[in-house]
Amino acid sequence: MTVALHDLLPAGLRRSWAVDGTCPDLDLYSLYRAHQIADLHRTAVIDAKGELCYTALDRKARCLAAALAGLGIRAGDVVGIQLPNNRNAVIADLALAALGAVALPFPVGRGGREAVSLLARSEAVAVIAAAEHRGNHHAADLLTLTDELPALRTVIAAGPGSTPEGAVALSGLLRTDPKTFVPARPDPDSAARILVSSGSEAEPKMVAYSHNALAGGRGNFLASLLTGGRPPRCLFLVPLASAFGSNGTAVALARHGGTLVLLDHFTPEAALEAITAHEPTHVLGVPTMIRMVLDRIAESGPRQFTPPTALVIGGSPLDEATAAEARRVFGCPVVNLYGSADGVNCHTGLAGDSANSDGPGILAGHPDLRVADIRIAAPGTPELRELPPGTVGEIVARGPMTPLCYVAAPDLDARYRTAEGWVRTGDLGLLQEDGTLRVVGRLKDVVIRGGANISPAEVEIELAGHPLLRDVVCVGIPDPLMGERLAACVVPREGRAPTLEELCAHLAERGLEQRKHPERLLVVDELPLTPAGKPDRARLRERCAAQTAAAEQPLAPAS
Repeated sequence: MTVALHDLLPAGLRRSWAVDGTCPDLDLYSLYRAHQIADLHRTAVIDAKGELCYTALDRKARCLAAALAGLGIRAGDVVGIQLPNNRNAVIADLALAALGAVALPFPVGRGGREAVSLLARSEAVAVIAAAEHRGNHHAADLLTLTDELPALRTVIAAGPGSTPEGAVALSGLLRTDPKTFVPARPDPDSAARILVSSGSEAEPKMVAYSHNALAGGRGNFLASLLTGGRPPRCLFLVPLASAFGSNGTAVALARHGGTLVLLDHFTPEAALEAITAHEPTHVLGVPTMIRMVLDRIAESGPRQFTPPTALVIGGSPLDEATAAEARRVFGCPVVNLYGSADGVNCHTGLAGDSANSDGPGILAGHPDLRVADIRIAAPGTPELRELPPGTVGEIVARGPMTPLCYVAAPDLDARYRTAEGWVRTGDLGLLQEDGTLRVVGRLKDVVIRGGANISPAEVEIELAGHPLLRDVVCVGIPDPLMGERLAACVVPREGRAPTLEELCAHLAERGLEQRKHPERLLVVDELPLTPAGKPDRARLRERCAAQTAAAEQPLAPAS
C-alpha cells in the first residue's frame, strides 16, 4: 500500500447504495470478466490497430497483471498511466483493476514537472508511459526525473518508439504467461482510480474513486443515456486519462459491456471518419471539439452517417447555438453534461431539454439521486446551510459517485468536504422550483476589475450567440490601473471577426451591464486545447497579455 486513501463519506451511507442495488458491489475487473464470459467475441476496443474482442483484451490484461505482480506491484499500490487513447491504455486499466492496484491516468502532452508532481504526491511505485507520441518522449523524460520520485521503482515504456535504457518494455510484459495469475477481489468500496483535475489549485488536484463510485455512480449516469437495452458504442474524443474519460474502461466496458472507439489524437476529420466508419451510439467530447467538427462539415460538405443516440458534451459550458447546430447536423439529441472530477454530475438527458430556456446561466438538467444528490448552499459558511429554490449559491453534491477523498491533500479535504461527506464544488448555481439545476459560474473564476467581480462564464454564454462567432473564451489579464481587465478570445465563424465594439453592442442588446463588457479582443483561428481537451485559458491569457504589451510599446524615435 502506498499513499493512504480514506473515505470521507459515512460508511453506512456508502454501504446503503450497494445494499439497495444502486451500485453493483463488485470490483471493476470482475464486472468486466462477467461481460467477457457472457459474450466472448464482442468487440471491446476499436483503435488505429483495428478491433480487439473482449476475450483478447482479457488475455492481454491478465498477461500484464501477471507481469506487474512479478515486478512487485501489489494491491493498493498506485501506478501512473500516461498513454494516448488506444488499447494499451485500456489494457493497463484492466490489469491494475485485476491486481487491486490503483490507476493514476493523466493525459499525454502533460510536461515532466506536472507528471513528477502527480507521481510524487501519490507515491506511485510505477508508471506506464508512451515511449514516443507526437514528439513527446514521456518514458525517457520520466527516467531523468526518478531522483525526485523515491517511491517510483519502475518505468514501463509503451510503443511505438524504442524503449529507453532503464525502462521496461510493455511489449515484453504483454507476453507474460498468465496461467498462474489469480485476480484479486478488492473491496468494491476501496480505491480503484485517481482522477486528475487542474481546477483552480496551483498543482493539479487528485481525487480518489472507488470501484462502486465509478461503476455504480458514474455508471448510472451513462445508463440513463442508453436506449433499447443494447450496450453502448462510445467514441471518446476526450482522453481516457481525463476525468471525463473515466467513463471509458470503468463505465462503458466494465459496467455496461460496451465498445470503446478510440482516436490516438483528436482532429475534426478523424472524428468524422470514426463516426462514419464505426457508427458510435454515443460521442463524448467538449464544446470546442464539437464546434471544430461542425466547422469541418461546413467546409467539406455533408457526410453520410448513422445518427448516434446522443452527443454527450461536457467540460465547459455549452451554448444553445452550438447545441442547435449539432442537433440539426447529427440528427440526435445533444446532452449537456455538467460534471467534474470532484464529484458532481448532472445532465439534460435524451428528452431534449433546451439549453436556452428561461433563467440565468446554463441548464444542467434534473439531478439523479442514483448518481449525485445536488443542493445549493450558502457560500463561505462552515456548516452546510441550504438555500431555497431560485437562490444562487454554491453547488454541493453527495451520492453514489462521490469520491473517497483528495489524494495527499488534507487541506483540500478540509476545504471542499463536509463532515457528512458533501462535496463543495466551487461552482455557483441555483435549483429552480421544478428541481432543475442551472450553473451560473465559478466562485474563484472571476475577473476583479477595479474591485468589481465579473464572471467570465456569464459573458461567454452571451457572446456565444453572436452570429459571427464560432467559439469564445473570456479571460482576465493584468492591468496596472484596474487590477484586471476582461479579454474576449474569439474564433470567427466565417473568416470575418467582429470588432470589440460590435461585441459590446451585442452584449448591451442582451442586457449585460457595461462594466462586464470585454475591453480586449484576441482573434485566433482556433482555441488552443489542454492535454485534457479543454480550452487552454493559461495560454490565452499569455497571448492576450503579449498582444496588449505589444500594442502599448512606444514607437522608436525617428532618426
